[in-house]
Order: sequence, then C-alpha cells, then structure tokens
Amino acid sequence: MKKPLAVLFDIDETLVHTGGAGGKSWALAFDDLHRVEADIGAHSSAGETDPQVGRATFKAVLHRDPTNEEMSQLYSRYLWHLNDVIRASPGYKVFDGVDDTLTKLTEAGVILGIISGAMEGAARTKMEPGHLGRYFVFGGYGSDNPDRDEATRIAIHKASLLHGRDLAKEEVFVVGDTPHDITSAHAAGATGIGCATGHYTADQLREAGADAVLTSLTEAFPGL
Repeated sequence: MKKPLAVLFDIDETLVHTGGAGGKSWALAFDDLHRVEADIGAHSSAGETDPQVGRATFKAVLHRDPTNEEMSQLYSRYLWHLNDVIRASPGYKVFDGVDDTLTKLTEAGVILGIISGAMEGAARTKMEPGHLGRYFVFGGYGSDNPDRDEATRIAIHKASLLHGRDLAKEEVFVVGDTPHDITSAHAAGATGIGCATGHYTADQLREAGADAVLTSLTEAFPGL
C-alpha cells in the first residue's frame, strides 16, 4: 500500500478502552430522566451509532418510541455524566502504539480524522483523558448521521475539502476494530484497515473484507 493522504480512526477499542464509561453514563442518564435501569449492551451491537443505541435502548426499557425532545434531553444527560465518569474510570487506557502511530502519520504529512458512532461531544470527551484530541483535525460522528456508512462518507467528504479535491479509495484509510468499520469504509469508498484490539480477531476482520489487518497499533502502519 502507498502512503494515504488521510486516515480516519475509530475510537472505542481502536484507540482507547474506556472501562465501560459509556454504558455507565447512558445508565445514569436514563435513571436521571426516567427512573429506569438501562443497559445499552443488551439492546445494541458493536459499531452502532449513539442515536441508534439511545433510541433502541429507550424503546426497550420504556416500551415506546422517544420524541425528539426526549432524545435531546437524553443526549445532554449522557454527555454530562460521561465527562465525569470517564475521568474516574479505573479501566480507561490508551492502547499501546497509539501515540507513536499518530505521531508518525502526522510527521509523514497525513491528515488525521475521527470516524465514530459517538456523538461529536462524546467522541471528543472519550479522547480527553488520553490527550488524543490534539492529533485530529476533523471527523465524522453519529451526530452527523445515525447511519455509520453515511457518517463515514461525511468524514471522507471533509477530508476531500481539506485537500481541495475528491480522494480515491487508496488515498483514504479507515481504521477500526469491528467488521462494521470495514464494511462502512468500503461502502464510503475508502480502504478498510482492521485493528484487532477489540472483541474481534484478526481472522474475523479479514473475513469481513479488511484490506489489511493489524493486531495492534504497535505494528508498522500500512503505507509508512
């Protein structure tokens, strides 16, 4: 592979492990607003966006669809709690090789972005304890579009605007730990790089069609 012009990174289980801070924060938000117990893990799957997770969990625990106003309130409470919960999370960690890889990419003139199912505020909050926000110029988020494929397209469009032209598949890499990251990369016209730091093995990411697979970001990054 040649050196890319832009690389988009997923956050959860690719760059960091939050120690369950997201799930705890959603649970606190549901308890604050509706006095119900809510486990997002029971009503969502890896790779889904925050709007998808929030709506599915709301419907499961309250047995009806939420209004837009109720979702706005839920997002606000979730972000409020996440700011505190993630800073106190004993399980929070930045994965090995992340800082070195991001530094090498920026020094090579590659522009870095985020592609995350999280809302932009949540995505930035998840990176703050690890001081990772300083690497990323732009991003696509669940708050841009609840569909992961569309959010990826939006992130790639932003990269294209920064370069002043449309970027080809081989010029944009999307790095993530789930098969959904790979399929969304391909759907959006990018190269999909699997990173087996989450719940999926390298073989499973290859089976999902990854163009290359890393067992961790301590390995040599494709194109560098």
